[in-house]
Amino acid sequence: MLLKPDARPPVKAPPAGDLPRALLLNASREPLCVVSAHRAVSLVLAGKAVVLETDGRVLRSERMVMPAPHVLCLNRYVHVPYRGVVPPTRRTVLQRDDHRCAYCTAPADTVDHVHPRSRGGRHEWTNVVAACSRCNHRKADRLLSEIGWQLLVTPSLPAPGRAIPGVASRPHPTWVAYLTL
Repeated sequence: MLLKPDARPPVKAPPAGDLPRALLLNASREPLCVVSAHRAVSLVLAGKAVVLETDGRVLRSERMVMPAPHVLCLNRYVHVPYRGVVPPTRRTVLQRDDHRCAYCTAPADTVDHVHPRSRGGRHEWTNVVAACSRCNHRKADRLLSEIGWQLLVTPSLPAPGRAIPGVASRPHPTWVAYLTL
C-alpha cells in the first residue's frame, strides 16, 4: 500500500463484538432491555439517557472522549405495556437451565417437553426443560414414568432478571445490582 508522506493509514473501528452492551433502565430504575454500545452512545448524546455505570474503557471520536456505558437510565419514564409471563423459547429455556440437560446434566442443545405435546402437554415454563440431543431422542414422545426417568431439576418460571430481552445467562457484573428486583 503506497501512502503519501503526510498521509496516515486508515484507522479500523473495533469489531462489534469488542464493544460492550449496556443495560437500559427506565426512569423508575427498572430494567427495560439491553442495547448495543452504538445505541447507548446515541441515547446519551441525544440527552435521552444518563450513564450510571462504566468501566475503564473509553470511546473516542475526533472531537470528544466518552466513557463506555454499561448501565444507562432514561431521563423520562417510558410506559411499557404489562406483559404477564414471557413465553418460553429455545434460547430462554436454555438460559434458565444453564445449558445443562435436565435428564443427565450433559451440555444441552435442544429443549424437551416433559409431558409431550402429542399427549396433551402444554408449551409452558413448567413443562419445558433443556435437554441434550441424546436424551431428547431417547425420550421421544414418552412420559417419564413409562421409561423410568426422573428430572434432575424441576422446571419453573425464570428469575425476573433473566426475562429481560437481551440479558444473557451470565449478566455483566455491573448489571447485577439493577437486575435484582
